[in-house]
Amino acid sequence: MYVWSKRLVIGLLAAFTILVAVFIAQGPETEPTALKIHTTRWILLNYAGLVIWIGVWMYDQARVRGKNLALWVIPLIFMPLPTLMLFVLAMQRRLK
Repeated sequence: MYVWSKRLVIGLLAAFTILVAVFIAQGPETEPTALKIHTTRWILLNYAGLVIWIGVWMYDQARVRGKNLALWVIPLIFMPLPTLMLFVLAMQRRLK
């Protein structure tokens, strides 16, 4: 894969590690609803990581195949996994 340079991977992993460290350092507060807030932040952090990971992979695949990725950006943000499945199907389509 052309896009996955060592510098990019190390940068993304470092950013994720820093975010996880900040997340863990904050920890749940003493309020009963704090656990829900803490869990929601964890889910959002993982969702953002998933969207970035899939986005970079889709960019790489579209670039290799000479396709335009602009149509896929908005659906990717709101529903990454179904968009990924549709993207893979669209990339496998034979050209006439």
